[in-house]
Amino acid sequence: MTDVEGGLDEPTELEPEQGSLDLAGPDDAPSRSDWEREAAAVLRKARRMSEDDPDDLVWEKLTRSTLDGIAVTPLGTRAVLDELVTAGRPQRVGEWDIRAHLSVADATLDNEALLVDLQNGVTSLWLQLKDASTDLEALLSEVLLDLAPVVLDAPAEPVAAARALLDLLSARGVAAAAGTNLGADPVRATADDLVAVARLALQAGVLGAVVDATAVHDRGASDAQELGYSLAVGAAYLRSLTDAGLDLTDALRLVEFRYAATDEQFPTIAKLRAARRLWARVAEVCGAPVEARSQRQHVVTSRPMMSKYDPWVNMLRTTVASFAAGVGGADAVTVLPFDSALGRPDAFGRRIARNTSSLLIAESHLAKVADPAGGSYLVEKLTDDLARAGWEEFSRIEESGGVAAALADGSLQARIDEVAALREEQIARRTRPLTGVSEFPHLGETLPEREPDDSASAVRRYGASFEALRDEPAATPVFLATMGSIAAHTARATFATNLFAAGGIAVTPAGATGGVADVLAAYDAQPVVCLAGPDAAYAEWGAELVAALREAGARWVILAGKPGDLAVDDSCAIGVDALTFLTTTREKLA
Repeated sequence: MTDVEGGLDEPTELEPEQGSLDLAGPDDAPSRSDWEREAAAVLRKARRMSEDDPDDLVWEKLTRSTLDGIAVTPLGTRAVLDELVTAGRPQRVGEWDIRAHLSVADATLDNEALLVDLQNGVTSLWLQLKDASTDLEALLSEVLLDLAPVVLDAPAEPVAAARALLDLLSARGVAAAAGTNLGADPVRATADDLVAVARLALQAGVLGAVVDATAVHDRGASDAQELGYSLAVGAAYLRSLTDAGLDLTDALRLVEFRYAATDEQFPTIAKLRAARRLWARVAEVCGAPVEARSQRQHVVTSRPMMSKYDPWVNMLRTTVASFAAGVGGADAVTVLPFDSALGRPDAFGRRIARNTSSLLIAESHLAKVADPAGGSYLVEKLTDDLARAGWEEFSRIEESGGVAAALADGSLQARIDEVAALREEQIARRTRPLTGVSEFPHLGETLPEREPDDSASAVRRYGASFEALRDEPAATPVFLATMGSIAAHTARATFATNLFAAGGIAVTPAGATGGVADVLAAYDAQPVVCLAGPDAAYAEWGAELVAALREAGARWVILAGKPGDLAVDDSCAIGVDALTFLTTTREKLA
């Protein structure tokens, strides 16, 4: 195999030409200026634009930027496809493979879970093994290995695990089901082990390796970094196998790629489409024939997006993520159980997980359409932007000397850490809200109890900082000095209550009050007080109330809203750095 060189836009024979994407006649197509005028009217009403601002300012106001710095406009137009390569369309025909994940602990007990999965909609198994000592005969008892593909994940002893599975197939006298994968990891396995597993896979007619991009996703990587990493690992895999004398086409057909799907559906759809385009380009540069350039994709719902608190919301997250995986063309989809962040999932969690894909396929008929996102201006543009950003990341890794060198010198992790810090800042300011964690927390909830599970110990969960505060609730509540009638103070009181709850802080509200005396009557010498009321009440008797509360024992006074002229110690409003605010408040409570 030669080194991977060349740009992303070199000619490729993989994709046919696109036809017209027009969906309406000229009489039914509003102009760009028509849309700008209507959108500007809405933003002016919301006070996000002034009357003097030009209408076309809506593009700047409504365009958001991804963690990769990719601008996502509020409206897709045909103009964004000018000189654009539209590639990466799904190759899957029909239903995707519903793949259940299991971190094996007890072969006999886990066998019961696998059989329940297979009897209720699951079509393949992903087995995470601690070592090769696992009794596969007991674990896979009654599993029809010629019908249900098995994907191994045994980084400690990949060759021994592969041989154990093949020996079991031989003992039963059956051929492995299509899609069975011996699962060698090109990063975690040695070159000798990788080649040994590949040769075993060739002899048995099964897949042999998994390029697992979720490894960097779990550490906080962006979509483009996940793509670039997968290409770099894939290139290293091809080099190892071809250097050992294996045919390039054989090496290509032995590998499967694993990506993460998040609840950001459009970036996920675009990422999977971009991944196919990128891998086709790598294979083309390496000299592979057209028919060998496709990419087999196994997509897993994101571990970092899962929350420990209010875990039921994870059902919504994984539904959106699996929807995006299906629309994006994944060959196999693993929906992780909603209780995964709490420990080892129970039977109910596994049931909901497998049913999510079954419902999308059987009830929503999602797999009936070959490429649901095809032709969408937004998705096609985002696919192209992500492909370019992914190729740039791939190039950076290759310039470092390849994926092993980039991991060893820390350059790849440093770039991932920068993205993780940006994401953390957005989460802290709640511009990237986490339902049930940073937004709408349920402070008094009782979490389901689960057995410990260290299989996802390296995951950098997005809500970890807020969850750490919730793990140790504040012993003392904040006194919520509500000013005025319930109607007058509800908005700010609710905002403040939810904000405090996100940091494990309870509040004791004063209720409806008509003046300083009413508030003081409800006050019980709490060290931290938060004023919550309308601006008119702040202006009329806010200063008097602050002075009276300080005299009564309040050491730290917070204002819900902008502080204005009131002599308070802190304030909270939309856009506040919630983590810093909550940490400070907890310190004052202590």
